[in-house]
This record gives sequence, C-alpha cells and structure tokens, in this order.
Amino acid sequence: MTLEAEIAACRICAGALDHAPRPVVSFSPTARLLIIGQAPGSKVHESGIPWDDASGDRLREWTGLDKATMYDPAQVALVPMGFCYPGKASGGDKPPRPECAAQWHERVLDILPSDRLTLLVGAYAQSRYLPDTRRMSMTERVRRFREFLPHFLPLPHPAWRSTIWMRKHPWFEEEILPVLRVQVAAAIQHDGTHGTRS
Repeated sequence: MTLEAEIAACRICAGALDHAPRPVVSFSPTARLLIIGQAPGSKVHESGIPWDDASGDRLREWTGLDKATMYDPAQVALVPMGFCYPGKASGGDKPPRPECAAQWHERVLDILPSDRLTLLVGAYAQSRYLPDTRRMSMTERVRRFREFLPHFLPLPHPAWRSTIWMRKHPWFEEEILPVLRVQVAAAIQHDGTHGTRS
C-alpha cells in the first residue's frame, strides 16, 4: 500500500469527529514547495480538494500560484497539520486534530526533497516547525521571516480575518508578499539539478 493510500484509509480520529474521516492531503517526491496549513474546512471536507475555499483563493493571491500549479503534486505538497475537517466550534472551526502530524508528517516529509521551501501557514504549523519561537506571537514570527529562510517562511492564515490583520500590518503586503512570491517562484521553477523535477 502506498503512503497516499495509507493516509486515505486513516481512521485514527474517527471517534473524535462528528463526521466520517476524510483525509485531504497531496504530495509527491518531487514537490519542492510544501504548504503546511491548519486543517480542512467544511467546504474542503465536502470537495476533497485542499484549499478549495476563499482562504485558498487568498493564499494563491499571496503566493502568485495559479490553481494548476498549486494542485500539481509534482510541484507543490499540501500537507495540513490536521488532515480531516475537525468540526465547528464557537467562532470558527475546532483546532486541527493532533494525531495527524504525529502519525504522518515525518513519513511524508521524508519523501520530499531536502531543499524544499516550507510555507508555515498559521500558528499551529509555526509552533510545531519553529519550536524555538513558541513565545513569539504569530505576527512577530511573520515579521521576522528572514530569520527562518531558506527553509521556512511563516505566514498568517489566509482566513477572512487576515484582511483585518493586513490592514493593521501594512508591511505584510509591502515587504513580505514580494519576497514570498520570489521564493515560491524559485521553488517551482527549479531546474532539476538536485534530482527533482522542474
């Protein structure tokens, strides 16, 4: 059984969810851009397509990715902190289930190119993959993004609330989005000299 098939068959959280598990993830051994988000929302749970919602539209706008590229697993790995929709809570969705990252992330990351760029979208991904920054706010991590390059680039979650956050922090659009787009383009347009597909 392939790793993708194992993940698709995962039912580790079944007793903790209010609905049937539906893991949503996409990756391949050649993807040099890895996007680690939070967890699927209700729309993504229905469609089975990662980032298939307004947050995905905003993330594509930020990164300069079109849909064809973002959904090409040979180029982009989409691996959320929680693979299944966690359900509704007051004021939004529940946090991602913790079982997914512990069970699957290391196995998925092991097959990805070592020279990948990882976008850490939101506080859950940042807390796991930038553990020395746990005392920082998400805003501080994003502002200090250059400290984490070339391997990681922290971003706010592109939910509708991010528009309010961006108004409060205009430096994000002015200073960070141009660098983000250059970094993403460099990962996508890799020439294959490291044994990965361009």
